[in-house]
Amino acid sequence: MRIAVDTTLCTGHGRCYSLAPEVFAGDDDGYCVSVAVEVPIGLETEALKGLRNCPERAIRVVDT
Repeated sequence: MRIAVDTTLCTGHGRCYSLAPEVFAGDDDGYCVSVAVEVPIGLETEALKGLRNCPERAIRVVDT
């Protein structure tokens, strides 16, 4: 599974990396810096949790 973050939509709520720190990362201002991520096996559920909790819908699955 591969996910992508549209950094132009991210407003820095930090929900993605708070819920799935093994998948997402944030910068010093709270914005997601995980632009394109190959989700490690076993962390798909956490990645989807971060995706579903993004209020701006800045995260999407680009490959399964």
